[in-house]
Parts: sequence; C-alpha cells; structure tokens
Amino acid sequence: MPPGSAFPPGAFPRVTRAAGWLRPGDGHDGAPDPFALDRERMVAEQIERRGVRDPGVLGAMREVRRHLFVPPARQSEAYEDSPLPIGHGQTISQPYIVALMTELARPRPGETALEIGTGCGYQTAVLARLVRHVYSIELVEELARQAADRLAALGYANVTVRAGDGRHGWPQHAPFDIVLAAAAPETVPPALIEQLRPGGRLIIPSGPAHAQELLRIVKDEEGGTRTEVAAAVRFVPML
Repeated sequence: MPPGSAFPPGAFPRVTRAAGWLRPGDGHDGAPDPFALDRERMVAEQIERRGVRDPGVLGAMREVRRHLFVPPARQSEAYEDSPLPIGHGQTISQPYIVALMTELARPRPGETALEIGTGCGYQTAVLARLVRHVYSIELVEELARQAADRLAALGYANVTVRAGDGRHGWPQHAPFDIVLAAAAPETVPPALIEQLRPGGRLIIPSGPAHAQELLRIVKDEEGGTRTEVAAAVRFVPML
C-alpha cells in the first residue's frame, strides 16, 4: 500500500503478528484481566499523585489495557512508569506522559483529533475513548499496519490510521479540535497549527534532543495562537 494510504478499522485480517499479541486470557475477549490491579495502581500512584485530575482522562487510563499494546515479552512491565520499545526504533510513551498530554488536550465528546505518531496505538486508544474520531498518522508503515489491526481487534471503530509524514498533517479531514504529536520536531510544523480549528489545541514536544519542551498551542478565533510550556520532556525525534 503506498505511503499516505489510510488503514480504517477492520482493513486487515485479525490474524496477523500485531493481533497475535492479543491472546485468550488477556482480558480483551471477556476473560479475567490479569493486570487489573496493576492498572489501578498505575493510575493512583503514577498519574493522580502527579497532578492529573481530569475524570475522563483517569477513566480512560483505567480502561485501556496497556499490556495489549506491548510485545508479550514486555507485558510484565506494561504498568511501570517508563517507555517500552515497540520495534523500528520506536517506543510506547510512559503512562504519565500519555495522561498528561491527554489532559492538556482537554478532549470533549463530539470533537475530532489528529494524532501524529501512532506507534503501537496506545495513545490513540486513550484519546478515542474521549472524542468522536481520531485520525492518526504513523511514518513507519509496518507500525501503522500493526496499530490499525490491533485497534480494530479491540473494537475501536472511531479510529482511522494512515501511513505517512505527520509534519503535513491530514488536510482532507481538517480542521481538528485537537492535534497531538508523539514525536518531537525541532520546530513546530506550520501545517499542524494551520489545521487547528479556532479554539483548537496542539499538544507537541519540540526542541533539540537535549532540551525538549512539551507545548500546548491554542488557536484563537482570529487565527492567532497562545503557547504554554507544560513540562520538560524527552521524545523520539520527528523524522
């Protein structure tokens, strides 16, 4: 499939390497969830204790099973507050950062979000529980395929994944209420700001590798922007 093609939910058969991470007994199929207590501790100790308070965000973090988004060999580490490798030199962000970025985005029912850097689809799933639809772009086509398949297998019908260069956004579906980037450019791509609707929020890490900052950029009714620095962070670069 050429770069830039969209992988809507259900576009791939479920018996793939990605869907193979979802095994009987994981909890996705109605079986008991072996990590339920770990996930509750994650929310209480890593997220609420560090200041994330939005009830919707906390609920989504409790509901989305992070262990289903990491390779089976790393599932015992899924609820630690650390990034984990997912292949192709990419990582799944630590839970606190996912929660913080989601809270900064202030998602509301009925809104549309653009995600830059699908990765394994974990942040996508969290956001999809809080908005009407998530459009997500992943540079690595194999990761895009895996994430689309995994999200479909988990029942996320309000997600569309595309392989492509996220710097250019997704103009066919703009404007967006939220743009959220999981990779750090040195400077913020203008297209991502342009594709925000008035009142929209862009959440993006930016800067050189040794001095990245997590930014919230809010677009006003006249097309101007206000930028807030939320935290010092370290993300994979936006290539």
